[in-house]
Amino acid sequence: MLVGLTGGIGSGKSAAADRFAELGIEVVDADIASRTVVEPGQPALTQIASHFGPDLLNKDGTLNRPKLRAVVFADVTERKWLQKLLHPLISQCLKEQIEASTSAYCLLVNPLLLESGQSQWCDEIVVVDVPEELQISRTMERDNNSREQVEAILAAQLKREDRLAQASHVILNNDDLPHLYRQVDSLHEVLVKQ
Repeated sequence: MLVGLTGGIGSGKSAAADRFAELGIEVVDADIASRTVVEPGQPALTQIASHFGPDLLNKDGTLNRPKLRAVVFADVTERKWLQKLLHPLISQCLKEQIEASTSAYCLLVNPLLLESGQSQWCDEIVVVDVPEELQISRTMERDNNSREQVEAILAAQLKREDRLAQASHVILNNDDLPHLYRQVDSLHEVLVKQ
């Protein structure tokens, strides 16, 4: 069984996914796959540097992700170009990992699970939900981003109500980590029995 886990930026997807992993569930993470496909030596990195310019590379040849993020969230055309390049590569990487999974179920973590169409791969959809103001403050603190940049990222993501409408299960992450873990543990018990 494949369980998709999603939520907006700063919702706590990573903390929830880490807890599922502690419970013995194999986690396939789209963010990790997205970093893998742009590592030095990968064709996608060459195309990104060619399209956006070499100043988007760090001195060691790695992608300057914050700089790229600022460019693509400021210009929808550039964001679409990048998505067209990376989404097929990321999907292939994810499919290979999912097929290799041997745990009771596999957890696919993707902030763009619903937007990318990867939700159609999933038997269940789990949304980690948090009030928007808490999302903003957590993301600003975690990533040292301006409020404007975080709001631009939120504006580019699926609206909270649309995400919730597609959920099979909702984890509300508006409290501390033990509260989040209790919800994950409870949901895990349900999923293992399916």
